[in-house]
Amino acid sequence: MNAPAMQPAPPSFPVPADEAQRLQVLLDLNLLDTPPEARFDRITRLAARLFGVPTALVSLIDAERQWFKSRVGMDVPETPRSASFCAHAILQDDVMVVRDARQDERFAHTPLVQGDNPVRFYAGSPIASGDGHRIGTLCIIDRVPRDFGPEERDLLRDLAGIVGNEVAAIELALAAERRRRSEH
Repeated sequence: MNAPAMQPAPPSFPVPADEAQRLQVLLDLNLLDTPPEARFDRITRLAARLFGVPTALVSLIDAERQWFKSRVGMDVPETPRSASFCAHAILQDDVMVVRDARQDERFAHTPLVQGDNPVRFYAGSPIASGDGHRIGTLCIIDRVPRDFGPEERDLLRDLAGIVGNEVAAIELALAAERRRRSEH
């Protein structure tokens, strides 16, 4: 008698409906596990200063982790997607704000909230590729709860738009390179 086929366990994080396409775009961009780039680092430094927070990140969400293309105030280059605020933020059409992570059931028991230097405040704005797939976020983090008003949301959305423009420039360069290769 054959054993019943085992079904994979559902992921412990939310998954967008366009996950397969989103991951392919992310792979095609060839940004994961690459060295820091000034164009992204300027934006995270600016975000940390403008909002007066210790941490700002350009976070890319792949299948199992969030990897930081740019980071200010974060020592590690990645964290598991299952503990990621950004995995939730890419599902949003707009800025996602968590005023106090201890009070949010999605995050209250995660290592990022319970560990050393705990996350209390999070705000993240999705970064979309040219075809609209949300590949990550520009996010800011604080160690204390805080409010985040409409003007601050607008500013974070604008900065994430600048990150999106940089991603679009990479997409255009890759498309031009593919075209050049096909012509040869």
